[in-house]
Amino acid sequence: MALFEVEGWDIKTKKIAFGATRDAKIEKRQEKNQKRREKQKETDEKYQKIRDLKQKEDKTQQQKRKIEEVEAEKEEQPEETLQPIQESSPLVQPTKLTPLQQKMMAKLSGSRFRWINEQLYTITSDSALKLIKEQPSLFDEYHQGFRSQVQAWPENPVNVFVDQIKSRSNRPVNAPGGLPGLYPNKEVVIADMGCGEAQLSLDVSDFLKGGNKNSKNFKGKPSRKPKITVHSFDLKKVNNRITVADIKNVPLPDESCTIVIFCLALMGTNFLDFIEEAHRILAPRGELWVAEIKSRFTENEKKTKEEVGDEFVNAIKMSGFFHKNTDNSNKMFTRFEFFKPQQDIIEERNQKLHRRKKFIEHETETEEFKKKRESRPEGQWLLKPCIYKRR
Repeated sequence: MALFEVEGWDIKTKKIAFGATRDAKIEKRQEKNQKRREKQKETDEKYQKIRDLKQKEDKTQQQKRKIEEVEAEKEEQPEETLQPIQESSPLVQPTKLTPLQQKMMAKLSGSRFRWINEQLYTITSDSALKLIKEQPSLFDEYHQGFRSQVQAWPENPVNVFVDQIKSRSNRPVNAPGGLPGLYPNKEVVIADMGCGEAQLSLDVSDFLKGGNKNSKNFKGKPSRKPKITVHSFDLKKVNNRITVADIKNVPLPDESCTIVIFCLALMGTNFLDFIEEAHRILAPRGELWVAEIKSRFTENEKKTKEEVGDEFVNAIKMSGFFHKNTDNSNKMFTRFEFFKPQQDIIEERNQKLHRRKKFIEHETETEEFKKKRESRPEGQWLLKPCIYKRR
């Protein structure tokens, strides 16, 4: 054998190998590509199995959800025939609801609340009483929606009034800073007009029953809680604390109360009739507490924060009350305090008006105010209806 003999490189050989090294590289590359394709195929098959399994689970979940929806619809379906929307039963949240059903239920509840709210603000109080008597479920639906609205507020006006009663109870009845009481037994009698679910009555009752026995009054002596009676009036008797009545005519004697409260209750186009009824049942020196939504005041966008409600205050003064205080500190509502003057105070004021030659001017204002009420309901010019925006 010749030195450095390599097969295929001999000139005399019959078989010559061309590109042997190149063919080996190609085969190696093809083998590598084949392995990569096989690996990719295995990966694709693996992910396909996962996708198939997920689709199968989704189908199972959809079937399960459909079964739950059918069961929920069966539970919601009343035995009686369906009534028109105005006469439907209260919207009670079922225990089994899908997220979509919950969203639709919330929208339906909101639209029902807006419709009922608009009715109560744009009709007279006697028409509202008739409406609730014919369709009692509207009252429950309204207050269900109202609770949802108040939850978003920084403060509930009912709680503000309850706190005021508690704080003023630390002072003697009829004393400066104390609650007004009837003579001679000093009983504090509160009329909660348009009470809703009578939460104020319940909170005051709990306060009188419980509380801190070691609490001190403003003199540092053990405080004695006053005798407080709360009469609650509204369009439906939700519980035993409530008396059904049109609040322009409540079943209480003249001058039998010491505090009358309207907590977001001046609804209806004849709400000044409610104020006149409050004047009738309040004893001299009795107090009128009012809380109303700020957006209802016609001058809300024009005047400064301190002046919001001035027109309303003047209207209440025309009904025989004296103005004590206006609180505009809350973002959502404004609170007012008035009192019913004693007869000697009224006579003293009339004498001052005579001396200043303003009595005739005052009488003219009163007559013009009455004529304005006769020509247009106060719900159209004094307090705007509280109509919630449609979303």
